[in-house]
Amino acid sequence: MTATAAGGAAPERVRTVIVGSGFAGLAMAAALRRRGDADFVVLEKADAIGGTWRDNHYPGCQCDVPSHLYSYSFAPKADWSAAYAPQPEIRAYIEACADRLDLRRHLRLGAEVREARFDEATATWTVRCADGRVFVGDVAVVATGGLSRPLTPRLPGLDTFAGRTWHSAAWDHDAPLAGQRVAAIGTGASAIQFVPHLARAAAHLTLLQRTPPWILPRPDHTFTAAERAALRVPGVRRAYRALLYLRHELTAVPFTIEPRILRVAQRLALRHLRRQVADPVLRAKLTPAYTMGCKRILMSNEYYPALARPNVHVETSPIREVTPTGITTADGVHHAVDAIVFGTGFDIHDYVGPVKVIGRGGLDLAEVWRTSAQAYRGTTIPGFPNAFVIVGPNTGLGHNSMIFMIECQTRYIAGALDHLREHNLAMLEPTEAATRRYNEHLQARLAGTVWATGCKSWYLDASGKNTTLWPGSTAEFFARTYRFDASAYRTVSKRQLADRQARAPRPRRAA
Repeated sequence: MTATAAGGAAPERVRTVIVGSGFAGLAMAAALRRRGDADFVVLEKADAIGGTWRDNHYPGCQCDVPSHLYSYSFAPKADWSAAYAPQPEIRAYIEACADRLDLRRHLRLGAEVREARFDEATATWTVRCADGRVFVGDVAVVATGGLSRPLTPRLPGLDTFAGRTWHSAAWDHDAPLAGQRVAAIGTGASAIQFVPHLARAAAHLTLLQRTPPWILPRPDHTFTAAERAALRVPGVRRAYRALLYLRHELTAVPFTIEPRILRVAQRLALRHLRRQVADPVLRAKLTPAYTMGCKRILMSNEYYPALARPNVHVETSPIREVTPTGITTADGVHHAVDAIVFGTGFDIHDYVGPVKVIGRGGLDLAEVWRTSAQAYRGTTIPGFPNAFVIVGPNTGLGHNSMIFMIECQTRYIAGALDHLREHNLAMLEPTEAATRRYNEHLQARLAGTVWATGCKSWYLDASGKNTTLWPGSTAEFFARTYRFDASAYRTVSKRQLADRQARAPRPRRAA
């Protein structure tokens, strides 16, 4: 294209624009390259790739899915250091994949996307970045992920606090901890990893707990030289990954079909708590009062011992307000602290983040999803032709690896792109009827899962609907996304588009 954007350079014209360079964005890029398609860009707002594994670098950051399963099937790594990899190793793996798969030529770093707008007259997406760069593509893929927008509670008086505050996703490594009184807010997956570090480093730690999590022992171990040598053999590595997959896949049954089976795991968790916490008062504070699995089940061998240290206090009274010198709880007690650390998670229901996505007829995705987010196959949305979301509504898991789900979605999207090309189509989008039937079926199934047993969790949106999790096995999701199901979509051919363009009134010339 020769026209220039206002105040910027000429738009870069490609077939596909991918937003995000974490596991999802790079998987999509790799899927295109495997099909011989190099006409795409990957836009990344930061100056480096990696997504959540770039941004989250707090002490103790580690994956809770085994390393050999939490990796691409098409880019295996034989020499993982441990059964559960730490953050630096996962980030290094992502960087290595970008090199190994020759994806860096497609990267556009520092490209913070502000808006993606569909032009029905040309069947193209115009993607505008904060720095003025503009990209025009036939297809837009949003792969920003669910763990990219930190959520900090709006606590009364927080702006008056005189000390340091930071979120786990933006860890302040320069903050002094020795001799300091620190408050940690939140008891989720990130908190149980960084709390042991704070307990060791700070003079005093106050953990403000709203709801205790169910915690199982982490079956972690460092791979020996012999184990790493064996895993370099492709057949051994594939068999080991398959065993890991099957072991995790079987746990879908208690989550989605028969929650009562989780009573066995619940007994294991309670035994783990009894073994690591001797104080009956503290143990009572840390004992959950909801069905195991209703909230995310966590794994740790260090969290309970950290809370049992003499310099740690677990506070269960709700926060009333933050003052310049600390936190006052609902029971009237003031906890003097020098720093506040938020382990309060992410806004997982904001699937496209700050990106303004405008579809056919000026349809705003933020407005469409204001009440509850839904998509067809968790990937496409009526009114947004040629647009795809990876890790969209109801694609999250409570039992297996999200990398598997990401690969399923990228395969489905690649099938849609093949359908566009093979049938000479200008655009496709799912029908309202197909999307409604699909999501009604999902919600009906979710009603019988462990996540619907009554607890308040981050799986539920503001309306109380579970728009986060997939209600079945990953094998079922694989089957549903293995082939692109064109019958669920309305399409416009390139010939029909050309006819529309020919019939469109031409602008009058100025006299």
